[in-house]
Formats: sequence, C-alpha cells, structure tokens
Amino acid sequence: MKIQRIEAIPYAIPYTHPLRFASGEVHTADHVLVRVHTDAGIIGTADAPPRPYTYGETQKSIIAVVQDVFAPQLVGLEITDRAKVRAVLDRTINNQVAKGAVDIAVWDAIGQLLGISVHKLLGGYTDSLRVSHMLGFRPAQELLEEALRFGAEYGVSTFKLKVGRRPLELDVEACRVLREGLGENVEIYLDANRGWSANEAMEVLRRTEGLGLSLFEEPCDAKEAMSRRRLVDRSPIPIVADESAPTAGDAARELLSGGANAICIKTARSGFTEALEILGLCTGLGVDVTMGNQIDTQVGSLATLAFGAAFEATSRRAAELSNFLDMSDDLLADPIRIRDGRIMVRSLPGVGAEIDEEKLAFYRQDQSTTHTV
Repeated sequence: MKIQRIEAIPYAIPYTHPLRFASGEVHTADHVLVRVHTDAGIIGTADAPPRPYTYGETQKSIIAVVQDVFAPQLVGLEITDRAKVRAVLDRTINNQVAKGAVDIAVWDAIGQLLGISVHKLLGGYTDSLRVSHMLGFRPAQELLEEALRFGAEYGVSTFKLKVGRRPLELDVEACRVLREGLGENVEIYLDANRGWSANEAMEVLRRTEGLGLSLFEEPCDAKEAMSRRRLVDRSPIPIVADESAPTAGDAARELLSGGANAICIKTARSGFTEALEILGLCTGLGVDVTMGNQIDTQVGSLATLAFGAAFEATSRRAAELSNFLDMSDDLLADPIRIRDGRIMVRSLPGVGAEIDEEKLAFYRQDQSTTHTV
C-alpha cells in the first residue's frame, strides 16, 4: 500500500475565551489537518497546531513544507516504510509540528491497514489516562473556581498552573489560593513558558515552599545555561524541559547538560516515531516524563492519548488532555469524554480520529491543498 497523495487543509475554530500564558495569547485555533491518502483508499489523519511564538511555525508555513517539500518525496513510498518516511522528514531542519503531523498520519494509516489501534501497535500498556487540566492567566479566585468546577464535573484532580507573570506575587498568590482551596490531595504543578529568569524562578520556589508543588516546567529560557543548571541543582522538585526539548537530540542536551531533570513529550511536535526515541532516552536515564498539550484539538488529544497510554512510564502521571474543552467546536465526529478524571483509549483501527466532514467543510479556509502522483 503506497502513499498516493497528501493533503494539508487549513481550518480555524474559535476558542470559547482568550487563552493567555507567558509566551503568548491565542483566540482561535488556526490549525492544519494533514491527511495521507493511500492507493488502497485508506486515509491517515493528524492535526498540526501552529505555535509561532514557541516554534516559529505558522499555518501557512506548515502547509508549504508539507505540500512543497515533504509530499513530493513521500508520494510513492510504501506506507509501512516508516524509516524511509522519517529519513525524508529529517532532511528538512526544524518544522517539528509539520513533521509530527505527517508521522502521526502515517502511523494512523498503518494501524488501519493492519486493523489494529496505534495504541496497541505502540505498546498497549493501559486503556486510559488520568487527565491534567491547564489553568491560564486569571485572578487567583477565578482559577480556584475553574479548578473546583473541573473537579466536580470531570473528576480531575491534577492541575497545571500557567505562571510567568510579574510581579511574582501574582503567581505565588495563585499557588497559595489553589492549595488552600483544593486541599492536599490535588496535584498542582507549574509552567512558566520561559517567562521568568532563573533567579526569579528560584525566588518563586522559595516563596512557594511547603505548598506541595510537584513539577516546574520551563521556568526560564534554556539559553540561560549557567543559571538554569544552578536552578536545577537547587530545586526541590523536577525541572521539566518542554519547548526547549522538541527533539530527541534537544532532550539529550538538556538532560546531560543539567538543564532539566524531566521531559515533556508532545506528540504534536514529535509524532510517534521521535516520541519513542525521547521516551527511550528518558527511561534509560531514569528521568520522569509528562505528556503535554499544544492546546490540541480532540484530534490531537487522541494522538497524545494513544501514545501516553501505550507505555508504563508515560501513564504514571496525569496527561494534559483537556484543552479541547476551551474550543467552541471540534472536527471529531465522536467527541472525547472525560469521566472520573480519565479518558479511555479508543479500540478503533489507527488513532481513531474520525473526522466530521460537514464540520471540516464549514471551518476550512481553502479549497483542497494537495499533492498527487
């Protein structure tokens, strides 16, 4: 079964409210749906979320590299030749989200060809993941109200608090209010999206001592190499590399240089193939991993779920799987449901992301962008 053509379809779905964090603010999901068509009629699907303020990719750049660079080299390859596909993608530097989407779409098609879920192909360790919900920039009391609502409605008991504001007391207060309002049994961890300096991050750790925070993600820019190493050495909790470690090589650099002692895996930027390499590196070195979120749609969240539930190491912690609730709509035909704080893996062949074609037609922003033989 060979790759026959590849589509890169831009679409836009508004968020229910602006999402704010240290590295940016978004109002609309301006994403790209990537579809890998085969000569047997099987179509592999994946979602590509542009994050120009983090990785430099835009909706237009993803479409261009998929259509003009990747597709001409991939058309005609056997869908099961994943190493050849990876070699083609690796010839182009950066463009991690575009590469990740193509890789996931190829895995999706392979799963459909074999009649088995990608979750099982990858490892099939467990049938569900606990959900972590992201709390963005809001007043402390509003953050607590949102967390309490997610606990009551969805059973969520792990929260990722976006920090990185100045004055520091804004976020220190949010930590205190959340801990006091949620109790000791709820997990809270931080993500500064590089918003602070290493010294500011150390001050926040000092002021929040005793609040039981579990992780601190991207407290400062990884380019602050000396200060960040000092922060990692002194921190009582793991320092997680996220946007500083989009590739296996980046993850190795951060871990071996002392710039981090935990890694966030995001399938939207690594696909499944490179995520496997990152996970192997982390388990080999004995460091924690988290499953992160690129403000993913339900299509993207299913990919995270498939990978995260496939392995013991990635299923230990709650995965960031609830951001799709911030969207006013979605392309998935059968919506994801969070029950008792967990999402169940789908047993459908491939990733299990069936697209609602009417919604795609409504939200898409072009006529089909394709490359064929």
